[in-house]
Amino acid sequence: MAVEQTPAQSPAPAGAQSRIHNIGYRSYDGQRLGRAYARRSLYSQSLRGAYGLGRSVKSKVLPMLLFAVMCAPALIMVAVAVATKAKELPVEYTNYAIIMQALIGLYVASQAPQAVSRDLRFKTVPLYFSRPIETADYVRAKFAALASALFLITAVPLVVLYVGALLAKLDFTDQTKGFLQGLVSVALLSLLFAGIGLVISAVTPRRGFGIAAVIAVLTISYGAVSTLQAIADAQGSSGAVPWIGLFSPITLIDGVQTAFLGATSAYPGGVGPSTGEGVIFLLAVLGLIAGCYGLLMRRYRKVGL
Repeated sequence: MAVEQTPAQSPAPAGAQSRIHNIGYRSYDGQRLGRAYARRSLYSQSLRGAYGLGRSVKSKVLPMLLFAVMCAPALIMVAVAVATKAKELPVEYTNYAIIMQALIGLYVASQAPQAVSRDLRFKTVPLYFSRPIETADYVRAKFAALASALFLITAVPLVVLYVGALLAKLDFTDQTKGFLQGLVSVALLSLLFAGIGLVISAVTPRRGFGIAAVIAVLTISYGAVSTLQAIADAQGSSGAVPWIGLFSPITLIDGVQTAFLGATSAYPGGVGPSTGEGVIFLLAVLGLIAGCYGLLMRRYRKVGL
């Protein structure tokens, strides 16, 4: 009896096994937060980064150490004033930042490159601009974040001095006036130093070069101006002393607060600018801040292409 044999079935072609399931296009139904949210997020992230928050432990050491060292003299002064029942604080509110300017410069040198150099090194700036954020948003967020970080490190010691003065039962009106004048002074200082630090740091993606350049600019300018002022004062040219102060960031701030905030000048001989001369100092400070902002805008328009 013959057995009927069925022919072997050949495997189906690869294309016959493929299927397209049309499940339809689903649009995004969530909230669109836009540029303002992106700008705020970049600001808060940069501000936290200026103190090492959200980063490694090693990144927190230097900013927190500088913050503690900035506050330590204020705490000591307060303790002495309370213990000895002093009639006034040993340092004016407006002069505290001038005395501690070396530490402020070191903080700017360490944190300004951190704010912008990594974005330049890893070429992430164009990625920011591929989102709703624009060049102006990026620059404003970074500028505001570093200025806010500087304001914190310079204003908190003044708060310590003010609270200590009230605990020592010093005159409330005089202390409040001096405290507010000091806040205005450090606000201008924060904007100026932040702008200078960011402009220098945005030139190079290498953080080490940025740190060295910021220290060099702030230190050399202050050293040169202080030397020339001392020479002019020793030679009896006291009228030239205030004008020489136009060529260093810290002496510019000293001139503004001497002319408008009733501060005692740290210039040699205590000769600061008059109110009329102070207008030029104030315009120079505001012009430098605006110039730094403009340079940062030009720089990041090129980088973002």
